Amino acid sequence: MPSRCQMYPGLDRDRRPAITSGGGRTGEREKEEEFNPVIQATGSILTRVIRATHTQEVLGEQGRRIRELTSLIQKRFKFPENSVSLYAAKVQNRGLSAVAQCESLRYKLLNGLAVRRACYGVLRFIMESGAKGCEVVVSGKLRAARAKSMKFTDGFMIHSGQPAKEFIDSATRHVLLRQGVLGIKVKIMRGSDPEGKAGPQKTLPDSVTIIEPKEEQPVLQPMSQDYGAKALAAQQLAEQQRLAEQQAAEAQEGAGAEAYAQE
Repeated sequence: MPSRCQMYPGLDRDRRPAITSGGGRTGEREKEEEFNPVIQATGSILTRVIRATHTQEVLGEQGRRIRELTSLIQKRFKFPENSVSLYAAKVQNRGLSAVAQCESLRYKLLNGLAVRRACYGVLRFIMESGAKGCEVVVSGKLRAARAKSMKFTDGFMIHSGQPAKEFIDSATRHVLLRQGVLGIKVKIMRGSDPEGKAGPQKTLPDSVTIIEPKEEQPVLQPMSQDYGAKALAAQQLAEQQRLAEQQAAEAQEGAGAEAYAQE
C-alpha cells in the first residue's frame, strides 16, 4: 500500500495527524463516544470509518457535521477536492470497548460523581457485557493534597505475551478537575469468540477444554463373552485365506508348466 505522500504529492511528509477524538472539535464533551478510525485507500480516494457509540452525533443534522469533518481533513492535510470520504459506524458492544468506557468514566467524574462509585459502576457494566476481566486505574489528587492511585479490578486479566496484545483492549484519558488533572486507564480482557465479534477467534494458549464423557449403557443382567472363541475363529479364517492363496499360486504355476511343455 503506498504512503499518503506517494498518493498525494501535495502532502507534507513532516505533518502528522492531529485530529482530536470525537471528530476533530476540541472542547466538546465526548460522553461515551469512541473515536477509532479505520483507514482504507481505494484508488485515489482515502476512506476513513469513524466507530462511535452515538453515530448521529458524528453525522450531525442532515449529515452536516460529517461534511464539516471531511472538509476539515482535506484542508488540514492539503488533500485534493473529493479525495477523502468519511463514514460513521456504530460500536456493536460498547461494554467491551475500552475507549467508550474510559470516556464514560471521564464524563462521570466531570459531573462530580465520587471516584469509587463511578469506577465500580463502570466495572459492573463491563462484566455484565461479557468481559472476562477488567481493570480501572485512577491516579492524581483524588481527595487529599497528595496524589495517589486507586486500582479497581474484577475477573481474570493477563499482562504479558502475545495474547495480551490480542485479548486486551486498553485506553487512557485525562480529566481536568478543580484540584488538578486525573489520569484514567481502563483495560478490558475479552473472551474468545468463534465469530470474531466479541473477541478474537483464537483461544488462550493455556486454555483447557474438558469433553463430557459419553453415557454408558446400564447392564441390566449379567452376561459373559468368550474372547478365546473369537480369537480362534479369526485365526482359522486367516489360515483358510492363506491356504486358498497358496493353492491359487500352485495352480497358476502348473498351468504355466503345461503351456511350456506344449510349445
